[in-house]
Amino acid sequence: MRLLRSTDLALRVLMRLAVAEETSPTTREVAAAMEVPYTHAAKVVAELQHMGLLEARRGRGGGLSLTERGRTASVGAVVRAFEGDGDVVDCEGGATPCPLSPACHLRGALRRAQEAFFASLDPLTIAEMVRTPTGPLLLTIGRGPGD
Repeated sequence: MRLLRSTDLALRVLMRLAVAEETSPTTREVAAAMEVPYTHAAKVVAELQHMGLLEARRGRGGGLSLTERGRTASVGAVVRAFEGDGDVVDCEGGATPCPLSPACHLRGALRRAQEAFFASLDPLTIAEMVRTPTGPLLLTIGRGPGD
């Protein structure tokens, strides 16, 4: 299974904010550090804020910060929220639905595999994902030489 770019970015933003310590980076700073377009980062940040996982403050002294709910969020729940609960394959969609749909065992097997994937991520929290050595490394992302 391959994650959507927005899912990947959401996890990386949450992890980066989990190690932000005393700083509150802006969405623009996070986008630059993650080397993604600002508009893409802004959409992801808005969704994470809507989910209650981060706070975004505008103006002078503003920026992004992780909420306690964000720190303890299940990685599986975040992935589910961004990926949606659709099937791995679209058996019914398109101009010609799959002729095997009524009697196919593959669709159910893929659904079970997808659920197993999510379930394996459920016990992991954002805070656990930034333990050493990941956390210290996250702090260096986006910094130039000598920063």
